[in-house]
Amino acid sequence: MKKVLFIDRDGTLVLEPPVDYQLDSLEKLEFYPKVFQYMAKVASELDFELVMVTNQDGLGTDSFPEDTFWPAQNKVISAFEKEGVVFSEVCIDKTFPHENAETRKPRTGLLTKYFDKAEYDLENSFVLGDRITDMELAKNLGAKGIFLSEDPELGADEIESSKQAILDCIALTSTDWQAIYEFLKLNDRVEEITRNTNETKIYIKLNLDGSGKNNIDTGLKFFDHMLDQIGRHGAMDLTIKVDGDLEVDEHHTIEDTMIALGKLFNKALGNKLGIERYGFCLPMDDCLAQVAVDFGGRNWLEWEAGFKREKIGDMPTEMFFHLFKSFTDGAKCNLNIKAEGTNEHHKIEGIFKAFAKAMKMAVKRDANKMFLPSTKGML
Repeated sequence: MKKVLFIDRDGTLVLEPPVDYQLDSLEKLEFYPKVFQYMAKVASELDFELVMVTNQDGLGTDSFPEDTFWPAQNKVISAFEKEGVVFSEVCIDKTFPHENAETRKPRTGLLTKYFDKAEYDLENSFVLGDRITDMELAKNLGAKGIFLSEDPELGADEIESSKQAILDCIALTSTDWQAIYEFLKLNDRVEEITRNTNETKIYIKLNLDGSGKNNIDTGLKFFDHMLDQIGRHGAMDLTIKVDGDLEVDEHHTIEDTMIALGKLFNKALGNKLGIERYGFCLPMDDCLAQVAVDFGGRNWLEWEAGFKREKIGDMPTEMFFHLFKSFTDGAKCNLNIKAEGTNEHHKIEGIFKAFAKAMKMAVKRDANKMFLPSTKGML
């Protein structure tokens, strides 16, 4: 199925004339900063069909004669074609807002053919635009929005859905075409896993490119607190739900959770193109924690951290080594962990925070260096 970029014209590809919002002469034509450079990359490197969708209020009436519209429009199309950017379709609605036409954004009357689920993948398609109505169009299509928001209230008088429902569809807000290109190229790495055994029932969802939003419940409060460090300090979104045999002891819950989380990391990293691969050392009061990682495809754990207490919170300290070993087995990575200090809580929390920072560093990608960081040719 084809993915589509539905792209607004005014305020997105070209700068919208500030007085009357009407591009009716070549003198008013000014292109959006960096749009050629990065639209050319989008067209040549990414697998999207490009569709221009634009409202042109009253086009063909006395207030906006067609002969004033087409010279600038044709210049826009020609300029992009010379950069290798070709629109498969240009959809223009000519009505006024008060006409409530089904063809006018945010309505989808001009785009009905794209609802063909056998041909188009709207769930992984995007609408790029500078008005909140463009974002509502994304919602109405079942796509996601990229909001070039110079003025967040622009078009607010025409929206038909709740504002929150529209905001929930926005995947990126940026006025920088480089950031838009990198977002489209690197799209979020989101995976989930369900792992059920006679001892534990586990569900985990991971977004490696999130913002630290977590929803964690393993039945062990201190374990939840430590897993929360991974999401928060690693800038990852984590949903973890575990129903384990805590009536036996904590072992199976901790071990199986980390095996599943490790496997999920490995799955989310995919082909590993462009990742930094390696990654942290940080202090926490009296403690110095060091965690080095290599997502090189080989599991190994070096551990230099001792604990004098039998438990911290509701977690046995003997499980700390084992949980990181379980993670390396699932993630196929190498971990080298060291910690020194006097406060046992600080020591293990410092390790988890350093682990989170190491993960964040290692999974980071560079959109301009999408090659495998290995001389072997595989990870």
